[in-house]
Amino acid sequence: MAQEQNNNMNRLRMPGMRGPRNRMAAEKPQDAKKTLKKIFPYFTKEMKIIAVLLLVVMVMVLCSVALPSMQSNAIDAITARQFDLLPKILFMMAVVYLLNSLSNFCQARLSARLSQNIVKRMRTDLFRQVVNLPIQYIDTHPGGDIMSRMSNDIENISNTVAQSLGSMFSGVLTIIGTVAIMIYYCPQLALLSCTTVILTILATKYLSRAMRTFYTRRQALLGSLNATAEEMITGYKTITAYNRQDAVVKEFCETSDELKKVGIVAEILGGSMGPVMNVINNIGFVIIAAFGGYFALHGVISIGVISAFIVYAKQFGRPIDELAQIYGQIQTAIASAERVFALLEENQEDKSGAVTEIAPQGNIIFDHVNFSYVEGKRILSDFQLEVAAGQKIALVGATGSGKTTVVNLLMRFYPLDSGAIRIDGTDICDMDCNALRKNIAIVLQDTILFSDTIENNLRYANADATQEELDEATKQSNCYTTIQHMKDGYQTLLSEGGQNISQGQRQLLSIARAFLAKPKILILDEATSSVDTRTEKHIQDAMVNLMKNRTSLIIAHRLSTIRDADVIVVLDNGKIAEQGTHEELLARKGAYYELYMTQYAGVET
Repeated sequence: MAQEQNNNMNRLRMPGMRGPRNRMAAEKPQDAKKTLKKIFPYFTKEMKIIAVLLLVVMVMVLCSVALPSMQSNAIDAITARQFDLLPKILFMMAVVYLLNSLSNFCQARLSARLSQNIVKRMRTDLFRQVVNLPIQYIDTHPGGDIMSRMSNDIENISNTVAQSLGSMFSGVLTIIGTVAIMIYYCPQLALLSCTTVILTILATKYLSRAMRTFYTRRQALLGSLNATAEEMITGYKTITAYNRQDAVVKEFCETSDELKKVGIVAEILGGSMGPVMNVINNIGFVIIAAFGGYFALHGVISIGVISAFIVYAKQFGRPIDELAQIYGQIQTAIASAERVFALLEENQEDKSGAVTEIAPQGNIIFDHVNFSYVEGKRILSDFQLEVAAGQKIALVGATGSGKTTVVNLLMRFYPLDSGAIRIDGTDICDMDCNALRKNIAIVLQDTILFSDTIENNLRYANADATQEELDEATKQSNCYTTIQHMKDGYQTLLSEGGQNISQGQRQLLSIARAFLAKPKILILDEATSSVDTRTEKHIQDAMVNLMKNRTSLIIAHRLSTIRDADVIVVLDNGKIAEQGTHEELLARKGAYYELYMTQYAGVET
């Protein structure tokens, strides 16, 4: 089943989905304003923290604006030899410095809390979206890229909110306060100081245009790199078995080299903002020194005001410089947010259905079903099959004949092109998906177990199962004794995928899990293809117990396991070639006879 599904999914995957070939998407211009509008609702839910943060930033800005003025008064007092005023001025400066430091500390704490709250909500929304995506989306998109959006992209957003939001607040307020007090002291010198703003705006405009493209490309390539790495790690045994290490390293390095090149350019552009801003700030200092000295000589301002202006000019340039420094990070965050929202805006699986309470007998009808994974490449053509309640139906055929597709459609993993599938006369499209799947259990060839206890893995099918039901399910599936012999019994922890137990034990646990689900319809993949003969007998006995009084669809690879099936359906290119019992089909000497003889009579293939 897994092999056929992989073949079908390969038809869906478009060339250049991963690795260094997936570049075009990253080069398209992005809509930053639209993305910021989408992220805004996450901030509105944290308005209390934002309000307190804004208040703290205002206090910090007031302190920053007041300190140069106090310094100016202290210098003027020294110049005028009014030494009796110095202690009071210096004491007030110390208080303001202390308050400024305290405000800085509070800003950092509040920014961190705000970023974590926002990112937690965004990460939760993203994970909820992923687990509700259609199977088709998961099958046609690299898992590594999805993981990259949930980890790297979310982390980029978190860092930007934590480090940049407070700076943006303080930067804007500092610019406003600084300009206001500079105009108060000397409008002429303030106007001359602000001429550097034009240079700052021009530099930011042209550098940011180049930065946007490269930061977006970097995030897309990082997703491709993660997808490649995940695929290689998952298939490590196959890579080793075929000595393909050098080839996969070469493929990985191609993507990594591309990421390095884009990353270098992105960092150079981002890093150039700071030096450019420093040059512009230094130009501002020269203007203040030259014209400030001229105004002081003519009695327009005092020497203390020149000192204050130099500090104010630095203070005026600092927030612009900081915004320029973090602009690259902001661009990365916007690119990350675009990737996150692109996933969040994917259509979720349609699970709707008017019928929410289902107690099926198990009668299934496939009525003239047509289906294609890719338009124009029909997988099932006019497929018709009737399954009576309690029957055991075996689906056999060559890889790609449509066996797995029949199961996918019955589970509503994919929508039909045309036709209908009915259970007890009710179209499954009219059934609520949760109710439908609650009555169907699947035992796959590739057993899926989670990093948890054996008990929790079994209860995955029925969280409300009693201990008696748990024991009965494990006894019926021939794994009760094995579990009891384990040190921690049901509380034994399984590693990822159940790798710390044997393949046969994993398969028996999956059968026990199906028992706990108490389904009326059962889907069985060939569960014995990768185990020894003795274990195969245990699994077959467990499967026989599981199929009692249930409608069963069996996808068969070993024809010896389906001899007692009520009906064997032979599929060929999405159509039913023939059907009947084992003896009837052998007697006809048709497609089934050829398959059987190929496996057991030594016919050459």
